[in-house]
Amino acid sequence: MPLLLIFIALLLHHPVAQASTCPAWDTAQAEAEVAQLRATLAHWDEQYHRQGVALVADELYDQSRQHLLELQACFGLSHSDSPLASARGTAPHPIPHTGVGKLADEQAVARWLQGKRNVWMQPKVDGVAVSLIYRQGQLTGLLSRGDGILGHDWSRHIPLLSGIVQQLSQPLDAVFQGELYWRLNNHVQAEAGSANARGTVAGMLARTRMSEEQGASIGLFVWDWPHGPDNQAERLARLATLGFTDSQRLSVAIDGFAEAARWRQHWYHSPLPFATDGVILRQDSRPAAQRWRAQAPYWIAAWKYPFTQALAQVRDVQFRIGRTGRITPLLVLQPVTLDDRRINQLSLGSLARWKELDIRPGDQIAVSLAGMTIPRLHSVVHRAARRPIVQAPDPATYHAFSCWQAVEGCQQQFIARLAWLSGKQGLDLPGMGAETWKRLVESGHIVQLTDWLSLDQKQLLEVPGIAEARARQLHAAFAQARQQPFQRWLRGLGIPAPSSLQLGPDWPTLASRNIEQWLAEPGVGPGRAEQLQAFFAHEQVQGLVGNLRNHAIEGF
Repeated sequence: MPLLLIFIALLLHHPVAQASTCPAWDTAQAEAEVAQLRATLAHWDEQYHRQGVALVADELYDQSRQHLLELQACFGLSHSDSPLASARGTAPHPIPHTGVGKLADEQAVARWLQGKRNVWMQPKVDGVAVSLIYRQGQLTGLLSRGDGILGHDWSRHIPLLSGIVQQLSQPLDAVFQGELYWRLNNHVQAEAGSANARGTVAGMLARTRMSEEQGASIGLFVWDWPHGPDNQAERLARLATLGFTDSQRLSVAIDGFAEAARWRQHWYHSPLPFATDGVILRQDSRPAAQRWRAQAPYWIAAWKYPFTQALAQVRDVQFRIGRTGRITPLLVLQPVTLDDRRINQLSLGSLARWKELDIRPGDQIAVSLAGMTIPRLHSVVHRAARRPIVQAPDPATYHAFSCWQAVEGCQQQFIARLAWLSGKQGLDLPGMGAETWKRLVESGHIVQLTDWLSLDQKQLLEVPGIAEARARQLHAAFAQARQQPFQRWLRGLGIPAPSSLQLGPDWPTLASRNIEQWLAEPGVGPGRAEQLQAFFAHEQVQGLVGNLRNHAIEGF
């Protein structure tokens, strides 16, 4: 289970950070950032192990701890902290819990499988690991995993756990290791995620007493019988006869990587009675139980499912100013991969949201995908120890009638106006995007919104990055713009009218309308009528109309 992964296992099964990914911090900042991250992880561990409260999703916890390992490797800092320090209880396990190492990717799985025979797979149940102690077939002891050697005694809950086997079919003295899970009905991991199932179980077990209904909602998946038969097939068959039928039903023998990948996808997309966070690969045979240690062994490995949330470090906070003056904060990220998508930036939507969250460079955020395609901020996970000041644009400076010219502080909004004018909703000019307009503006050839109508091929060739063929294309597109109808020009200039409204026949007619006349149009309310009145009366707009009239554009 993710929160209880052994530190050594993490170190062995994840590549350490390379020099190219190490932050450019001085020693003091590195020590401060690592100390803060350690404190955060220690707090999460304490809350989970002592209170049964998961303050963060498992996958974010795993990534945060891996980030700590990388930072410590980058700056040569000690790594004496243990994720299981707060889990340690007082009740000794009859057999140590080994934990499990994670395989980072398909290549790691293929390497692990290479040369191995008689390998089995099971779903990796997203629950709470326990030792179950049976005496004469009766369940008498229930211990939390703890640090793998000493756990907490949860035996008080046994009478209420009606969903697990209380009496074996044979009067055995036996110890089993398994996972207590929250029962879910036809749970498909790929669609529903983990649904906080593990945290729910942990919270129930941490209580002094749970209700009968809660106890009945907890199931058990036995994944090992330390003193059981020597091979997996026989162990599973014996477990089934003792009442643990899921262990056999949800275990398969595989032959090679292709079968492992197929079963992983099968369980990821199939209905199961519990949440899962990956699959377990297990060799058929293993050492005798007396040789087990509380560390990730060589005979078991986990292959996790794709993250639904990725931990990403904010490298920069930028602000985009759109055509209407709307300011959109943009987080520039250290690139992360989520569902095979490489994500290096995301939008926060509004300036108000950024101010509320107060995200700054160095912060760690959780990124998820909306509709499986659009990256979005899920939450802020860590704050940087040193938080630089970020100066946002003044929203009072930018509005629907600002930046009709390429003057200082106006480049973004002005280029957005040009891109809108040439876009599909406007003149629909081929090959004219924001980058092309940016080149023309930065070269000094465009200062007013309509200056491009006067450019010839010779002037276009003076722009860096524009060769002869491209200059001909642009000149042809500008000539095409002159032939566009009046309504397209109006839409391109950004008239605040509903798309369904027919505009015409010409500028003088529309400019002469009063509020009442605009209100008579379908889809125009009081607010829109005032915007239209202001648009036609604005000095900058009227100046543009004069330029278009001089260029003999239809309707002006």
